[in-house]
Amino acid sequence: MTQTLEVLSRRTASMQSIRSIVHTMKTLSVINSAPYEHAARAIEAYHDTVLDGLHAFLSQIGPYQANSSAVATKVMIVFGSDHGLCGNYNEVLAGHVAEQLADALGEATVLCIGAQMADALRDQGIVPGTTFFPPASVDGIGRLANLLTRHLDELQRNQNTGEMAVSLAYFTRHGDKGQRPEVMALLPLSEDLVHELQDKPWVSRSLPCFSLPPPKLFQALIRGHLFASLFRASAEALVTENAARLALMQQAEQSVDDRLEDLTSETRSVRQSEITTELLDVIIGFEALKKKSKPHHGATPREV
Repeated sequence: MTQTLEVLSRRTASMQSIRSIVHTMKTLSVINSAPYEHAARAIEAYHDTVLDGLHAFLSQIGPYQANSSAVATKVMIVFGSDHGLCGNYNEVLAGHVAEQLADALGEATVLCIGAQMADALRDQGIVPGTTFFPPASVDGIGRLANLLTRHLDELQRNQNTGEMAVSLAYFTRHGDKGQRPEVMALLPLSEDLVHELQDKPWVSRSLPCFSLPPPKLFQALIRGHLFASLFRASAEALVTENAARLALMQQAEQSVDDRLEDLTSETRSVRQSEITTELLDVIIGFEALKKKSKPHHGATPREV
C-alpha cells in the first residue's frame, strides 16, 4: 500500500530521532568503558604488589600446602548488569553459571551483583543468597569490592569451620571475538600459584622480614588478594557490559540507517509519482483546452 508524503515524512523524522538516540547511547558506551578499563589496569599493579608480599611471605615460612580438602563453604559471586540495552548479557552468564554449578559437587551460596542478574539466575533455578547493586561509577567499584570482602568475612565467621571456596563468574574480553563468560576459582589459592611463588627465587640481597604473626600476615595478604580480584572482576564486567552495549547499538544504528535508506527511496518514488501525476493533469488539462478552442471541421467562421 502506497503511503502519502506526509506519512513518510513523519516516519522519516521518527527514525532520525531514534538514530540520534542510538548514536548517543553508542557514544556513551565508548566513553563509559574507558575509565573502567583504566581501573582494571590500575588494580593489576596493586595485585602484583600483593603477590610480591605473598612471595616474600612464602620464601620465609617454607613450603605451604593449601588445605583444599577441608572446604566447608562454597561461594560463587556472579557479576551482572542492571543498566540494560546490552542484549542477553545476563541470560548467557546465568546459563553458564548453571552449567558450572551442575558439574560441581555440593551446594554453593550464590552472591549476585544486579537485580536483573538475580532474575536471570532464578530462571535457571538458582536462588541467590544476597543481591548487591552494581557500581554506577569507577568509585563504586572499590566500595563494592570492600562490601563483598566484608560479606565473605561474615560468612567465614558464621561457618567457623574449614576453608571457604570462592569463585567469580563474569564476562571477560576474548580477543577479536568480543567476550566470553568465565568462572574463576579464587580461594583456596591455586596450587600452581603457590608452587610458582615458592619456586621463584628471591633476587634481592635484602631478605624480607615481618613482625606480625604468620597467620595474621597471611590472612591480610589473602584479603588483599581477594579485594584486588573482586575489584578487577567488577571492572572487567563493566568493560564487557559497555562493549556488549556498543555492539548492540552499532547493530541498531545499522538497522536504522537501512530503514532510513528505504524510507528515503520510498519518499523519492512517491514524490516522483505525485510530480508525474501533476504533470499529466496539466497536460491533460492543456489538451482539453486546445480541443475546446479548436474550430470543428467544416464549420465556417462567424462573420463579425
